Amino acid sequence: MDTVIKINNQTAGRDKIARLLQYLSRFLWHKLQQRNKDGATNIKNLEFQLSTFRKLLRFGRFAESLYAALPIFQQDDATVRYSLILSKIANSLFLLADHILWLGRADLCAIDTEKWANMSNKYWLYSITMNLVRDFYEISQIIKVQRGSVVPKNGIHNLNDVFRFLTSISFIMKANQDIVIDTVKNSCDFFIPLTALGYVKLSSGTIGLLGVVSSIAGLLVVLDPQKKLFPS
Repeated sequence: MDTVIKINNQTAGRDKIARLLQYLSRFLWHKLQQRNKDGATNIKNLEFQLSTFRKLLRFGRFAESLYAALPIFQQDDATVRYSLILSKIANSLFLLADHILWLGRADLCAIDTEKWANMSNKYWLYSITMNLVRDFYEISQIIKVQRGSVVPKNGIHNLNDVFRFLTSISFIMKANQDIVIDTVKNSCDFFIPLTALGYVKLSSGTIGLLGVVSSIAGLLVVLDPQKKLFPS
């Protein structure tokens, strides 16, 4: 109960809980629809309401995301610096398009919903792509440093070598939970706008499952800020 209260006391925490429920709803209504069972429409409506609620929670945050890019200009590592700056700018544009979508859903203005939804997903995809560039760069740096201690000098020839290799990998992952969590989150999220834009064809159930996994990864960071990749 203390954990739930801790998450609910934070705006980011409430957004992550709503996101988890939103994608869980998508997974559930897809499964119900596949089995021709009642309740799919109600759960689909719940997903829509949760999506709208999250848009309201994020309203006005496009400026915050843009402002957050300023300190990153001081980052020494060029790859981290440029990937994060581009990610912040794309995320800000994604949020701006998302705000306009919410205004349309609230009947405060007439908009082309499909146009703004596509624009929102495009900028979200750009942002996630830049985040993944940064994640893979961080992973490559770790591999460069740890290569000698992970892969035996004579290579992998037997089960003992495989066991030692897997043990070393598990220790490295445990020591770099921030990168592991961030990579899992961004990798899952990557396919959501890709599917929405029609570049890949994944079922609503699969998208729901990916969203659930990435939402849990986001909640882990809210619960333990030390697991957050910095700078981000």
